[in-house]
Amino acid sequence: MTLLVISPDYASHLLPLATLGTAWAEAGERVVVATGPATDAIVRRFGFEREDLRLGRGSNPGVIRAEDQPRGEDDALRGFFEATRLGAVPTLAFQAAARGDDLLWEPLRVAHEVQDLVDRVRPDQVVVDHLAFSARLGLTGAGVPHADVVLGHPSALTVGDEVYGYPSAWPRRLQPDAGALGALRRQCEGVRDVFTEQWNAALASLDPGAPASQDAFAETGDVLLLNYPEELHPPERTALLPRHAFLGSSVRTEEPDEEVDAWLARDDAPVVYVSLGSFLSVRSDVLARVAEALRGLEVRVALAAGSTSRDDLGPIPASWLVRRELPQVTILGQAVLAVSHGGNNSVTEAMAAGVPLLLLPLSTDQFAGAAGIEAAGLGAALDPNAATPAQLRAAVEHLLAPAPEASARLARLSLDLTRSSGPRRARVALAGPADVAAAQPLGAGGGARA
Repeated sequence: MTLLVISPDYASHLLPLATLGTAWAEAGERVVVATGPATDAIVRRFGFEREDLRLGRGSNPGVIRAEDQPRGEDDALRGFFEATRLGAVPTLAFQAAARGDDLLWEPLRVAHEVQDLVDRVRPDQVVVDHLAFSARLGLTGAGVPHADVVLGHPSALTVGDEVYGYPSAWPRRLQPDAGALGALRRQCEGVRDVFTEQWNAALASLDPGAPASQDAFAETGDVLLLNYPEELHPPERTALLPRHAFLGSSVRTEEPDEEVDAWLARDDAPVVYVSLGSFLSVRSDVLARVAEALRGLEVRVALAAGSTSRDDLGPIPASWLVRRELPQVTILGQAVLAVSHGGNNSVTEAMAAGVPLLLLPLSTDQFAGAAGIEAAGLGAALDPNAATPAQLRAAVEHLLAPAPEASARLARLSLDLTRSSGPRRARVALAGPADVAAAQPLGAGGGARA
């Protein structure tokens, strides 16, 4: 049996998708990953075959820098970074304006390349990133059955009256002005309509008999896989999803890191892990305020600085570990708290490790994800642009002394996520409805598809 995994050329997308493929590899089956050249080393570390497939202009092998991107993408990235400094709504508005070119890049060319790829690889099963819309067009247009993986918060697939790009929930300390939100929703509705027209035009070219979509952002594959814990998802929203499986978390196995292992073993002081991910580590001002908040506390800090210079962080205590990149899963395994932007990998990996979160959401689905963590009592969220070092310190101190019921809830969730891994759940889900029902009930609903 051959599994084909289709991923954008971004480490943050490829890592969880490739991790899903390990369940097939462990069963002795062939795994082929179609992605771009920037993440070739990641594919090779997994031991998988790689087919070249470019799903967008940009790429990110681990830490993204605007100057490393092709012409046009570099300015777009700088514009995004600047928008995050203006606040949540300006960031979401900037992303909405760029959405068509970002998510439906050269749709017919990519779709035909995907169809050629399928003919060449002849996979028995296909797993594709939900945000790879051009690739999904190729699969849909050729009638290729496939599993659609939502790697972000489940709201990345709209249901009911939701509009893509407009957060379905907000954390308590991030409540934008009602007028600004109204304007954002209208903008997102306009983007949805244009995007859907483009989707329908490309799909009609690929398959003239295909029914037109009413909302391309609500389209999904034959099986929907959500890389997110079901326990954090509102039951009323779950009821609106099409046939699906919650994977919980796709936690990868990391290679040994002698420096990190030695640092973790050095003493017993509590470890706080800090990372703003591969994109948003450019926000050196946020990382500097977090560092100031943590200095003086009786903790050791492991900080993934990304594209932020050490000099921008202020004085670094001798007990801290600061590197451009750190093995997140390894450190979370011994951490007592994580400070994060709220990206899906950070959230799900922290939950699997039983680590509470202080979230500083900056874009896309991070706001809804932070609201979910907050509502479950498994962390707190602050405005990354407004929180002072004193407010950050107070939140850290509160999370370092959690209520017993919160600790018990997090321990139960961690046990559930590690008892049945995301890769195993994915493989069972693709085996067929009868096998899935025996292993883990699938949700049912019909509101998501047009």
